[in-house]
Amino acid sequence: MTDSNIPLQTISRSELRQLVRMQLQALLEAGDLQAAKAILVPVQPADIAEAIEGLPEAMQAIAFRLLSKDEAIEVYEYLDSSIQQTLIDELKRQDVLDIVDRMSPDDRARLFDELPATVVRRLLEQLSPTERQATAQLLGYTAGTAGRLMTPEYISLKESFTVAQTLDRIRNLANVTETIYYLYVTDAARRLTGILSLRDLVTTQPNQTVGEIMTRDVIFVHTDTDQEEVARLIGRYDFLAVPVVDKEQRLVGIVTVDDVIDILEQETTEDIYKLGGVQSGGDNYFQTDLLTVARKRVVWLFVLLVTNTVTGTIIKSEEDLLQKVVALAAFIPLLTGTGGNVGAQSSTVVIRGMNTDEIRAMGPLQVIGREAIAGAMLGVMLGSLATVWAYWLLQGDLAVAIAVGISLVAISILASVAGSGLPFVFRRIGLDPALMSAPFITTAVDVLGVLIYFNLARLILRF
Repeated sequence: MTDSNIPLQTISRSELRQLVRMQLQALLEAGDLQAAKAILVPVQPADIAEAIEGLPEAMQAIAFRLLSKDEAIEVYEYLDSSIQQTLIDELKRQDVLDIVDRMSPDDRARLFDELPATVVRRLLEQLSPTERQATAQLLGYTAGTAGRLMTPEYISLKESFTVAQTLDRIRNLANVTETIYYLYVTDAARRLTGILSLRDLVTTQPNQTVGEIMTRDVIFVHTDTDQEEVARLIGRYDFLAVPVVDKEQRLVGIVTVDDVIDILEQETTEDIYKLGGVQSGGDNYFQTDLLTVARKRVVWLFVLLVTNTVTGTIIKSEEDLLQKVVALAAFIPLLTGTGGNVGAQSSTVVIRGMNTDEIRAMGPLQVIGREAIAGAMLGVMLGSLATVWAYWLLQGDLAVAIAVGISLVAISILASVAGSGLPFVFRRIGLDPALMSAPFITTAVDVLGVLIYFNLARLILRF
């Protein structure tokens, strides 16, 4: 085991988390619960959660029980949903209720999303009336929207409040609200009329009113706004939180930046899986059983298997040409592989640009045209190299070498156009570009690339 006397200043955060996990596991195996509890005292809740997740399943509940109730509530919110469910099964019901009841409503709603309906119903019944109402409100909104993501724990003010009254209100509510850095001003009907930052509040004279110093131009989202749009909005304006209103413009909650970071990680992970043709379904891929993993991955692999038979049919139809110039067959994998790689690069940057709104100012035709030019430049560079290499490999067969080089240029342009154009097409017809583009690009480039190659070869070789 790593020496526990190493000064903490000399190791990185990742090394510290690993050290804590190793020491915690060793102490639990030795049955020294007091020492195990002591090493967790100076550790941040997020790091404790990671240490617990790294323990064998049988030890996770034991380690969690070492925490005080207040620590347990904070740590529980950082745990992976699968570990949260395991702890619910392992701990006594009252232990669970105490923790769940004191969680923030938005974190509790996300936990309930992952639990079986019977468990959620049982837990909801035993929450305090206030927490039950807050959680039920969030669960009433569609998953993946601002309504489900928000927390109803915020501080609201009236325009008539003085600065001194507002500061007193903050002192009274600070312990039960998500954040105090932004204060929200509402009218008698709870409609959002303005916003006030804590900075502006504490630098203002005590006798001034909220209405005199608040900002009336408020950026907000609706309860049905997609969570990705909420994340983009917070990132664009560098907010710590954004208010959420219903259809009547009544303030119903706020979305904070810590929730957005979780969403960005989740959405990015899903997009990466989709680009690889893996349908994650929002689950943790590495905690999913292998049969489910295989079933999710086989769909597009089966599609590609079937469509690749088309490529095989085309090659079979060119048997007479291949019998005359056998060397042509040697370059088919090079051409289709390069085309697939170029297309994947184009689709990746375009899909990412769609997700981050980086290409919002550019129209589809401008994006596709830009990628087509990039594909032509790549094709010329790669084609020139491939021509020289093929000429050397074939010991002076210039005609075949030229056919390979020109085909590579044409295939690179085709792949760039397909890679940049198909995401726009799929988004237009309501399909997910990240999930649909990769297999279609591979198929299109393989089939059309082989056709281009053989037709150019016939033209150059005069067959």
